[in-house]
Amino acid sequence: MNGYPNCSANHTKIWSHYLVLALGIPQLTINIASVIFNCTVIFTRIATKDLHKPISILFCNLAFSDLFTSFSGFWISTLFITNPDITIFGSKDMLAPYALYTMSILSTIYNLVSIGIERYLAVAESMRTRFRAARNHSVAVVLINWVLAFFLGCLPLMGWNCLHRRKNLSVLYSPFCVDYLIFITIPNVVVAAFIIPLFTYLRIIIILRKRKLRMKACGQATGTYKSAEIQVARTSIFIWLLALISYAPFFAGVIFDATNHQCHVDLYPGIYIFRNCTAMLITMNCLGNPIIYTLKAKPLGDKLKALKCLSTNRVRACTVENI
Repeated sequence: MNGYPNCSANHTKIWSHYLVLALGIPQLTINIASVIFNCTVIFTRIATKDLHKPISILFCNLAFSDLFTSFSGFWISTLFITNPDITIFGSKDMLAPYALYTMSILSTIYNLVSIGIERYLAVAESMRTRFRAARNHSVAVVLINWVLAFFLGCLPLMGWNCLHRRKNLSVLYSPFCVDYLIFITIPNVVVAAFIIPLFTYLRIIIILRKRKLRMKACGQATGTYKSAEIQVARTSIFIWLLALISYAPFFAGVIFDATNHQCHVDLYPGIYIFRNCTAMLITMNCLGNPIIYTLKAKPLGDKLKALKCLSTNRVRACTVENI
């Protein structure tokens, strides 16, 4: 992308001070707000001693991931305000914050997938010993998520970067390489952030609908199931749309980066304004997660748990009556 001989390597100051402040100050503000929200979630979970529940472990870990994303976003925003040109032409100073940012985002995505799967297992009743063993399972999942995110996020620090070679250099996230961004984006953003949650929550809604029809066939009232189905559907749509709005622009930026044949200075300022806006959208996801998963998690989880017990008892009664 940026390995063309016609592109100048001269790191001339091209950013307008007013534009830097207009982009940088909102980024700092959103990151600070996200830090406050996620710290509140973590302290609340710890203070209420709620971590004995498997899902609470995943919620708390999601808050930690979002907290690290906000911290690294704050770091990048500070570098952008103090020396905006290194975010265009690349610098060794950008390598560590970008790596931490990538690791944190990957951990957030893996946690969102884990939460969706845990909710599916809770509704599907696919684990009879769930409340005995699931806490250990959640801890193991958290560790695996962080190990995988740490390994993939730190690959640029291990040598997969374009600090000393112009070929394949990203024009948006220099000194990252374009092939690394593609390697990270397609399996994690497209598959893990979009496709897996979509099918997971669709499956949950289908299970609830089947149970509602089964209860109806037994002559039982289905109003509670209908209410739960609507609530789950609304929450699932909100979760998926939040992920789509947050990560789709970043994915579009990576695709542009992979197909771009222009130099850095030719792309200023439009594409770099877009890049900074995508960063703000990712941080907005870190703001939205505590609201969705913490404020609404308890009533939704209680309702699903109640329906689970209700379904088991009524289906057994219906079966006995039909014998």
